[in-house]
Amino acid sequence: MAVGSPDQRGALVPTAALSGDSPRVTTAAIAGHWSQAWARLLGDRTAMGAALVIMGMVLAATFAGLIAPYDYAAQNMNNRFATPTAANLLGTDQLGRDVLSRLIYGARVSLSVGVISVGIAVTFGLPAGAIAGYFGGKIDLLLMWLMDLLLAFPGLLLAIAIASALGPSVTNAMIAIGIVNVPRFARLVRSSVLSVRATEFVEAARSIGAGSARIIFLHVLPNILAVVIVRATLALGGAILTEAGLSFIGLGAQPPDPSWGGMLNDGREAIRRASHLATFPGLCIMATVLAFNLLGDGLRDALDPRMKH
Repeated sequence: MAVGSPDQRGALVPTAALSGDSPRVTTAAIAGHWSQAWARLLGDRTAMGAALVIMGMVLAATFAGLIAPYDYAAQNMNNRFATPTAANLLGTDQLGRDVLSRLIYGARVSLSVGVISVGIAVTFGLPAGAIAGYFGGKIDLLLMWLMDLLLAFPGLLLAIAIASALGPSVTNAMIAIGIVNVPRFARLVRSSVLSVRATEFVEAARSIGAGSARIIFLHVLPNILAVVIVRATLALGGAILTEAGLSFIGLGAQPPDPSWGGMLNDGREAIRRASHLATFPGLCIMATVLAFNLLGDGLRDALDPRMKH
């Protein structure tokens, strides 16, 4: 097998580092793998288009104070339910607040909840899955039993139950969504570790006296990193959608803070009188979730060595 080349399962096999050969060869091979993946991703127009949409959302959320034409909480009761005009490009809501400004500030909530909740899931799910998959036995049985217990509940219902118990707020919504996603990452990582654990380079590392922690962090986790990245990207879209659902029923961002889900709920009550109140938040949620899903698909194809031809 070539030094540092992908095996049949797509794992990067650092045999040179284990056999005592120059580590530069392995480093160059791994760098070549990632550079090829980057080139394949750049060649995927759909993924690049999705990345541009996400980048636009991130920039809008970051510079909301500069981009938003009005204060998101500023009310004008004389201009309620206004349709889109030059003064209010996306109209106003039931309190006369500018819809565009609230959408821009609402992007902060949605993106921050998505990133932080997925970060929570990875932080706890990755080590749990790695330990269960590598050591097996009773540890595997116990950890996976706990994960199966969480998976026994529908994800949205479990998030609603956790958020209700903790209290309605953005922070608690992040925690709830993160907990819901922990078993999904743990299961994915465990299955990936089980396949990598049986490879030759892991056996070689074990035979020369490498400890379990060293093998897991230096040899196993780097070889499943691509799978985790793809799953995390896809999970971001699901987290944003779940946050919108929690805010829709009042368990996410609390008024007057804007949230796309909360704006949808406001628009639902006035759907016949001002349909734009529900249309624009719904389009923002759809575009963001779709962009993350398309980018995740592109990353999956780019990081799979079998797709390079």
